[in-house]
Amino acid sequence: MGKQQLIIGSILGALVVGIGAFGAHALNPILVANGRLDTFETAVQYHMFHTLAILIVGILMKQKTHQLLKLVSFLFLFGILIFSGSLYVLSITNITVLGAITPLGGVSFISGWILLCVYLVKSY
Repeated sequence: MGKQQLIIGSILGALVVGIGAFGAHALNPILVANGRLDTFETAVQYHMFHTLAILIVGILMKQKTHQLLKLVSFLFLFGILIFSGSLYVLSITNITVLGAITPLGGVSFISGWILLCVYLVKSY
């Protein structure tokens, strides 16, 4: 086990680098015009941090498979999709109602980190 998390993490890593580069170059005028450059950068940072976290969970799962780790990786992935995804779309479109779902991604990130801590306390 853990292979799926490692594959997902590597795909997410390639995506975040591409999205970040696209934002820095092609989207920069739109992001500046919308006043959302900082928002976009926050989305990229959280995307990258949690991509690395998914890779770490995948490495942990190679040592010992546990349902809690599967849930942690799901929560991190869901958080990337909802938190970073909503901020990406908000930054480009300036549709502010999308900001209403962003906290759901944040709660998903927090939940994942808490459950990762629970797993580590129980396992080590």
